[in-house]
Amino acid sequence: MGNTLGSSIEELQACESHQWYKKFMTECPSGLLTYYEFKKFFGLRNLSETSNAYVKTMFTTFDMNDDGFIDFMEYVAALSLVLKGEVQQKLRWYFKLYDIDGSGCIDRDELLLIIKSIRAINGSANEMSAEDFATMVFDKIDVNGDGELSYEEFMEGVQNDEMLLKTLTESLDLSHIVQKIQGEMIAPT
Repeated sequence: MGNTLGSSIEELQACESHQWYKKFMTECPSGLLTYYEFKKFFGLRNLSETSNAYVKTMFTTFDMNDDGFIDFMEYVAALSLVLKGEVQQKLRWYFKLYDIDGSGCIDRDELLLIIKSIRAINGSANEMSAEDFATMVFDKIDVNGDGELSYEEFMEGVQNDEMLLKTLTESLDLSHIVQKIQGEMIAPT
């Protein structure tokens, strides 16, 4: 009759999708998540101006059709990337996130803004200052020394430097937010 393991996995994925849809529609009955609802949805309150700018940039990268809203399919795509995405996919998303002005390159100020914002949101103490970290990144991967990281420099540089890859991956780990949402979905109603 077919592969029972395959159908079990499909059933689990369907169940998980149903839970995500239920959570999304409960929080956002219109089916379109605004920036304000996005912040509320992920429990992001009382953010500094810098952190707010970062969250806005994140919202914009998830809004794939640039209509000012995140619909359910964009929401699922974003969560899938965060939870299950391959390194290359995540790095492409990180590049888009860091390239705040959409110029196709990341300059030092953009990188510094994102690093400061991530640290403010995560609330974690770091051994290295944001400025020193940004300088280190540029020293390591700005191959042509022009003060900007092209997509190619970023992708190759981060993938070839285990410490940078680990740091970027950990700094943008949203699993704690996803776990919070999953906990709310599973909790008795």
